[in-house]
Amino acid sequence: MQLHRRIAPALLVAIALFAFGCGGGSTGGGGTPTPTPTPTPSTANEWTWMGGSSTANAPGVYGTEGVPAATNVPGGRYDAVSWIDGSGNLWLYGGLGANVYGGGGLSDLWEFSPTANTWTWVSGASTISAGPGVYGTKGVPSASNVPGPRYSAVSWTDSSGNLWLFGGIGWNSYGTPGYLNDLWQYSPSAKTWTWVSGGDTTNSVGAYGTQGTASVNNFPGARDSAVSWMDKSGNLWLFGGGGYGSNATWGELNDLWEFNPTTKAWTWMSGSSTVNSSGVYGALGTASTTNTPAGRGNAVSWTDSGGNLWLFGGLGYGSNGTQGCLNDLWEFSPTAKTWTWVNGSNSENAAAVYGTQGVASSSNTPGARYSAISWTDSSGNLWLFGGTSTGDTRSDLWQYSPTAKTWTWVNGSSAENAVAVYGTLGTASASNTPGGRYGAVSWTDSSGNFWLFGGVYILNGSDYENLNDLWRYQP
Repeated sequence: MQLHRRIAPALLVAIALFAFGCGGGSTGGGGTPTPTPTPTPSTANEWTWMGGSSTANAPGVYGTEGVPAATNVPGGRYDAVSWIDGSGNLWLYGGLGANVYGGGGLSDLWEFSPTANTWTWVSGASTISAGPGVYGTKGVPSASNVPGPRYSAVSWTDSSGNLWLFGGIGWNSYGTPGYLNDLWQYSPSAKTWTWVSGGDTTNSVGAYGTQGTASVNNFPGARDSAVSWMDKSGNLWLFGGGGYGSNATWGELNDLWEFNPTTKAWTWMSGSSTVNSSGVYGALGTASTTNTPAGRGNAVSWTDSGGNLWLFGGLGYGSNGTQGCLNDLWEFSPTAKTWTWVNGSNSENAAAVYGTQGVASSSNTPGARYSAISWTDSSGNLWLFGGTSTGDTRSDLWQYSPTAKTWTWVNGSSAENAVAVYGTLGTASASNTPGGRYGAVSWTDSSGNFWLFGGVYILNGSDYENLNDLWRYQP
């Protein structure tokens, strides 16, 4: 049986991919990884293939736990989670791995050094696993603690450089698969996991408390494919996903939560405590306390230079209660606690308006999609790449200027299922492109470069192939 996040939890037996349409990389089997050479300098708007395989479903090369090596590389996967630590290193955890028809959840934790261009397998299993998580005692770090294998979780990095992980689809402390709402903290210095909040079982409903009031007894319900932000005060924010609100009904969520890492308390900030809510858009460009995005999963998030939270697209409901892919762009002010519908359509399955590549325009807009990835550059611009909408993959790269309020189609193809152009490993080129994919992960390093890893591309309209290629882009 195949599973994707749109399959009801009662059917959750084995974890594999089911493509959902709203309405590729290069072909081949596993490849042998090649040590990453010293990369050549790139100019703006060029992609560099930095590591991993140019073919699909490549296995991981783990090497020795805790020891970096030029030949190490995570295996092909999608819907993993990523972090940046205080030293500018890139971290990767879990996902759905191996060939998606016979694959399963991963619990491996990796660290990548952009300076040395090497991967280190830090902890977790080196195999596909259906094993339970080891939770230990809530609030107590331990070298034996480890989250269970999972995918479609969300992550944050706090001001102390600790890595945070929440929810997803995976295995609980009893080895049972389902939707999770456990919150974990990982200390890169101590190399320990701590179970901080939430349950160690599956499919838990949320404890909302009073909207706007923090409590250690509050917690979001189990879910996958939510989005996350970190605000200027170091608080963690969580929105939506597919899962459970205040009751045992599964659906798309639009609840917004804030977590204080110091007090360990969750606050339900806005949105509904039930599922499948339509959006309240209000007037375009006008903030209001009554505005709220619709229930959705697999959206994209950013934080701008002013500390505001941004949300784009996903799979969910527009203003009319019909489910589909979305391309609405929203801004949330943590200070005013208001949502503003900024751009895009308030209905589902809107088409893209590409305009001229490299030219900003107020009429440009990315098409509706989900499972895209994002970055924020040093100027506070928001970047969007790839995703899927019709069951096919996209490779278009977009930039949004919050100041000018315009989208620019920067790079990639306007066609679906574009094939990757890898070029020479470690060599930047204007002709290089990662190709269409969704479910990848992204980072922005301390030098302002964008990084992209893995995801899924579609071969021949029906074969779903996992990738483990690593790319760098200089904006």
